[in-house]
Amino acid sequence: MKHIKTIAAGVVCTLLAGCSNFEDINTNPDTPTNVNSSLLATGAIHGILAPSSSGKTFVTHMFITKYLGWGEGAVDGQYNDFGRASFSDYAYLQDYKNMAELAPESNKSAYEGLAALLKAYVLFNHTLEVGDIPYSQILQGEEGLLTPVYDTQKDVCLGVLEDLQEAYSKLSAAQDFSGDIVFGGSARQWAKVATALQLRVLINLSKREDDADLNVAQRFREAYQNGLLMESNEDNLQLAFSDKAGQYYPYNSSTNRHWAYAMLSDFLVKLLKDNQDYRLFYYGRPAQTQLDAGVAAASWDAFVGVDPTAPISEVKDHYAAGDCSGLNPRYVDYISGEPYIQLGYAEQCFILAEAALRGWISADASQLYKQGIRASMEFIYDHTPDSETYHYGHPLTDTYIDSFLKQSSVQLSGSFDEQLRKIMEQKYIAAFMQLPYQPYYDYRRTGYPVLPVNPETSQNFNAPDKLPMRWQYPDVEISYNTENVETAIQRQYGSDEVNGVMWILQ
Repeated sequence: MKHIKTIAAGVVCTLLAGCSNFEDINTNPDTPTNVNSSLLATGAIHGILAPSSSGKTFVTHMFITKYLGWGEGAVDGQYNDFGRASFSDYAYLQDYKNMAELAPESNKSAYEGLAALLKAYVLFNHTLEVGDIPYSQILQGEEGLLTPVYDTQKDVCLGVLEDLQEAYSKLSAAQDFSGDIVFGGSARQWAKVATALQLRVLINLSKREDDADLNVAQRFREAYQNGLLMESNEDNLQLAFSDKAGQYYPYNSSTNRHWAYAMLSDFLVKLLKDNQDYRLFYYGRPAQTQLDAGVAAASWDAFVGVDPTAPISEVKDHYAAGDCSGLNPRYVDYISGEPYIQLGYAEQCFILAEAALRGWISADASQLYKQGIRASMEFIYDHTPDSETYHYGHPLTDTYIDSFLKQSSVQLSGSFDEQLRKIMEQKYIAAFMQLPYQPYYDYRRTGYPVLPVNPETSQNFNAPDKLPMRWQYPDVEISYNTENVETAIQRQYGSDEVNGVMWILQ
C-alpha cells in the first residue's frame, strides 16, 4: 500500500432508528475504522521500498545506467532521453507527519524518527533528480499554501541532514515499534539506516567539500565514528518477495510477458569478464547462438553482451538471432527472486572506501572496498538456490570469494583516480538490479564507471556525446506552481534543460 488515506463518508438517514440498525449491520468488525501510527508506518515503509511497477518498468533505471539493452524496441533511457521527473512521492509526506502526530507517547520517539528519516529519503531523491525543490513550505496546504516556493539545493541538503540527525537521535534512543515490515520494529536497525542514508547524502556532496556551512568531511567523520553503522547484509533496507500470489519477484515470467527482451550490455559483461567475476553467471544466461555452436553453458565465451547504444535496428536483430545473453533464470523463473535493496551494507562499504580514499575518515580504503565486494557476492549466493540452473557451475562460495579478492586486477592501487575508478566499478557491479538510479548519480558525480555514449543514437540532442545531467521539472508543477518553478529554473539553469548542471555537481 503506497499511500493510506482515511475516507470519511456520510449517510443521510430519514429514519433515525433505521440508520442506527443500518450502521450496526454494515460495520465490519475486522476492518479498522481509524488510521493509527502502526498502519501508517506499514504503508510508508512499503511505499519507499516497493518498485513502482513490475515487468519492463521494474528495470527502467537499468537502461539509463547501461546495464541492459532492450530487444523489443527503442527505450527512452537506453538512448539518453530522460524526460520529466514526478513529484508524486510528495503525497507520502502527510502520512509521515500523521504517523508521528498520532503516535502514543510510549513510541512517539520511534515514529517521529522514522518520519524524519522517510522525509529525508524522499526529498533527497527528488533534489538529486532536478535540483531546487519545495522544502520549507511543504505540508502547509491546510493553511491555504498550495504553491510552495522552491528552496535552493544547498538549503534542501542542509535540511535533509538536519532531518537525518533528528531521525538518528530519536531512533537510537527509542523503543521498538509496530508496523515495520523490514526489521520487525527494531528502532536500532532503523538508526543504522539513518546513519547509512546520512553517509549517502554526504558522499553525494563530495564536490561541495569546501562549503563551510555543509562541513561535509567533518559531518561524515562524526557519523562514521559516532553512529550505528550497518554491519552485514542483514541490515539492508530491502523488500523481500515470496512464492505467494501477489508477492512474486517483479520480473518473474509468470507476471511479465516481456521478460525475454532484456539483454546484458557488453559494457557490464566486459567489466565482469575482465576480472573473471562469477557474478556474470548469476546475472545473465548463455547466448543461444553460442550454445547452438557447441559452446558449453559454463564457458565464459557463452556470455555475450549487446551494445545498448547501437541503433535500435541492430539491437533488435541481435535479440531476434539470440546473439546476446538475457537475464539469468533467477530473475525470471525463480518466483521469489532476490530482495530489492534501496539502501544496503555493500553500498555503505563502498561509500566508506571512497571517504577513506578522500581522507575524510581514518580507515583502510582497500579493506572497506573488499568488504563491499564480499557483501555483494554473499548477498547473491545467500538469495539464490545453489543449482547449476542459476550459476552454471560457478557458485560464489567463500573459497571463490577469497581467491577473487586476492587477484592483482582487483587490488586497490595506483593514483587517486585509478582507485576511485575501481571503487565505482565494483559499486556499479554490486548494484545490478538494485539501488535504482544510484549508479547514475555516482557516474554523474565522479565520471565512473565510464558509461558508453553513442552520439549517433543519443536522444540528448543538445549534447549528444554526453548523458543528461538531470530530469526536467514535472508538468504538474509547470502548470500549477508556475511562478515558483520558473523562478527556480531561472536561478539554476536559465531554461529547464536536461544538461543543466545543478549546484551539488558544480
